[in-house]
Amino acid sequence: MSTDHGDDHGHHLPAVEDWPRGLGEASWWPFITALGAGGLYIAAGLYIVSGGDESTINPLFAPLLGAASVGTFLFGLYGWLYHAFVSTFWSRGSNETSAKALRWGMVSFLGSELATFGAGFGYYFFIRAGTWPPGELPHLLGSLVLINTAILVASSLTLHWAHVAIRNNNRRKFILGLLVTLLLGVVFIGGQIYEYYEFIIHSNFTFESGFFGSAFYGLTGLHGLHVSLGGVLLAIVTIRALAGQYSADRHVSVTTVSMYWHFVDVVWIFLVVILYAGAEVGA
Repeated sequence: MSTDHGDDHGHHLPAVEDWPRGLGEASWWPFITALGAGGLYIAAGLYIVSGGDESTINPLFAPLLGAASVGTFLFGLYGWLYHAFVSTFWSRGSNETSAKALRWGMVSFLGSELATFGAGFGYYFFIRAGTWPPGELPHLLGSLVLINTAILVASSLTLHWAHVAIRNNNRRKFILGLLVTLLLGVVFIGGQIYEYYEFIIHSNFTFESGFFGSAFYGLTGLHGLHVSLGGVLLAIVTIRALAGQYSADRHVSVTTVSMYWHFVDVVWIFLVVILYAGAEVGA
């Protein structure tokens, strides 16, 4: 399907051509997304290589490339999902079979995410079972993480409120709930970045601070990446809502995004209880 034909309600997307012929629509969005994801691995490699005393690589290259790669990944993902769902919404009818498939697809995806976080928690439990503490630890369970937790829990409540509103065809409350949820998600990410700043600059607690440092930043960074991804999904849903899409009968992507956001919320609560509070027990 090419958006060059039919009514797309003014949504124009780059690099949309039927090429190669016979293989459906071609788009640059998957390539941009993959480029951003690949850049993260290159940034991680540069970070490791530039850590040596004899390295000639500027240590700023790794974080700059990492930040650029995250931005590229999220931008590509936004365009990809916008292309797949937003621009084609008007030409699609209600299909309950497809809706069920998307819901079960999200359940399957969350199952794989559970396994991913489970591997990280397994690593932490392994080092936690040894001599504790493994070294000098900063005060983890401070007011900042508690405020951040309250913000994320509140965002789940506002998203649920928005979800209930669209099921009742209350578009005003639906859009308001989405905007508040998106704002709370951005504030949460800002709080996590500030927490990293405090730990790294003022407490000298970095990714290289032993086994626990790698576990802490690995798990919290993975979660932060998931919140950022959830923010992109929420932004797409919000744009669709502002464009007049969704109704009481057609809101499957609101359901799937809500499932993802609530999952991220629950994972964070486990992180706070097990990683933040658990690390200070016996320290």
